[in-house]
Amino acid sequence: MLAKATKLLLVEDDEDDYILTRDYLEQLSSHVFDIEWISSPEQAIHVLSKNEHDICLLDYRLGASDGLSVLKKAIKNGFCGPIIMLTGQSNDALDSAALDAGAVDYLVKSEMSGSRFARSIRYALARRDVEDERVERLKAEAENRSKDRFLAHLSHELRTPLSSILGYTELLMLSDFNKQAENELGVIYRNGKHLLSLLNDVLDLSKIAVDKLELNLSDVNLDSLMADVFTLMRVSALDKGLSLRFESLAPLPLVVNADDTRLRQILINLINNAIKFTEQGEIVVNAWTEMVVEREMLFFSIKDSGVGIAPEKQALIFKPFEQIADVESRSVGGAGLGLAICSELLSRMQGTISLDSHEGEGSTFTISLYPGNIKKVKRNLLKLDLTPNMQQKTTPCQVTGHVLVVDDLRDLRVLVGHLISSAGADVDYADNGKQALDKVKKQLTERHATYDIIFLDIHMPVMGGKEAAIELRKLGFKGAIIALTAATMKGIRNELTALGFDDMIAKPVDSNLLYQCLESRLGQKAQRISSIPSTAKPNAKIKRFLLVEDDADAAQITQLLLESLDVETTIVTNVEACCTMLKQDSDYDKVLLDMQLPDGSGLELAGFIKEHYPSIKRVIISGLEPDAVHIRQLEIDQVLLKPINLALLNELV
Repeated sequence: MLAKATKLLLVEDDEDDYILTRDYLEQLSSHVFDIEWISSPEQAIHVLSKNEHDICLLDYRLGASDGLSVLKKAIKNGFCGPIIMLTGQSNDALDSAALDAGAVDYLVKSEMSGSRFARSIRYALARRDVEDERVERLKAEAENRSKDRFLAHLSHELRTPLSSILGYTELLMLSDFNKQAENELGVIYRNGKHLLSLLNDVLDLSKIAVDKLELNLSDVNLDSLMADVFTLMRVSALDKGLSLRFESLAPLPLVVNADDTRLRQILINLINNAIKFTEQGEIVVNAWTEMVVEREMLFFSIKDSGVGIAPEKQALIFKPFEQIADVESRSVGGAGLGLAICSELLSRMQGTISLDSHEGEGSTFTISLYPGNIKKVKRNLLKLDLTPNMQQKTTPCQVTGHVLVVDDLRDLRVLVGHLISSAGADVDYADNGKQALDKVKKQLTERHATYDIIFLDIHMPVMGGKEAAIELRKLGFKGAIIALTAATMKGIRNELTALGFDDMIAKPVDSNLLYQCLESRLGQKAQRISSIPSTAKPNAKIKRFLLVEDDADAAQITQLLLESLDVETTIVTNVEACCTMLKQDSDYDKVLLDMQLPDGSGLELAGFIKEHYPSIKRVIISGLEPDAVHIRQLEIDQVLLKPINLALLNELV
């Protein structure tokens, strides 16, 4: 294969010198030159400005002009290649001037027949190659930084709405609405989690490329994980008329130490592929443990009765972007990333993936991973317990009495009323403070028994809760008035007490707190049994968090989840508002900081808070994993990765 010719521009106004220089260049065996000869300094500047040559030999004397002016103008106009200055006689001053102007070397023409000329050419081209490599490296680094910024932005933009989707679904699953839509809410929640897993895997491709992918190991309930995967994939199988079976060949450890998200995604990828390439029959997933080199490993096999994979194609499927679907079935698409990701993830889980397949007979993928030391872990046969891994519903208390629920939002009125009536009390409703006032006036006028408790929303049209409470007390209403409010700013409880309220319950209404209120006001008739331990602690200082989040939906769901855990939560949307709030009130236990704020960085704000308010703990909430070095330097107390859920916040509280 012929070497690529080096494009050389020779700027020389003497034809004899041009011929001699060309002959010397042709004698250099290390390079093949494509020589262009120019004698005019003006034309030389024009040609060099195009930056199309690899090297230039430039005569110092060009008629009435000198090569130094050509050299300076060429470099100024963008020529990036090496320029060697040629002259008829040695001159130290000229040598220095040429080098100062940007030439890489200075040669006397009489030396061109010797080794110094060849060495000068080689060094000049080597320096050019080094510079080209440096420029390409900087360009690649800039492209990688740009890609990283894009992935970081994409991660943040997708994780933020997922926080709202999963957060509100979780609240509904814990509310009374779960009775009417338990299956539907479960599907939303599981698919939201699956979407999050897909997002994580796409983003992990960039980490795999630079060997920065890390596992997040934790204790995982194996039966629950497989039940989730089975529930999710069973729908896809049924859509194609296929049978999906999960089996355990022997008792399995109830808990394994693994990365829940990664293991789930591996199983989903493999089962999804099996469903794609199977038109009839079944997919069987087996699980077992086995000793491998003195370590007990966890194994899964995914067997299908599909089309199978030809031997020559089996080695390709674990490479990124390779799609057997393109050959076997035009109807099946995909990015061709799934198996490559599985292979990479399993290697980091100290495991393997293998394939046994025959065309027309189906395929069996077998994977293994190290589940931690499971020698003493309790074991059981696979049950596929489909109960959502959520807290159980509260069993209501049993009370008697007459309660008025006042809220302008019908859904909230009905929800609170249903909870109260399930405890045994009679419930009446009003849309606003004016209606509530009219109902109490009528009771007092007709000398009927008044309400035992009025649950009063604060913000309503016609007449708000604060005004209504004042008027109710003026009428002589002696029953309890309980505020229902999403506003839990510092001092709100004292303000409400001064207006005539007996207590307050934060929205979203926590059923435990509501039942506790009913018991204390209406008398306990039966011991209430709850699998959700009450977060209210007598005489305990209420925790106060400051949340810095610019996305309104994400901020609201985080506030609602925190307030369901009895944490007073104040929201600000940017750096400036946070600083202003802290100047006015710094009595917060923790500040939760979004990484990307409209007027600055959450990390920079964390540094400011550390310096000026050292007693406040700082928690970073991010759509991407922040730099661990920055986290250590700023002594950040905790990092939460979006989407935020109730379990994460419960641990935080």
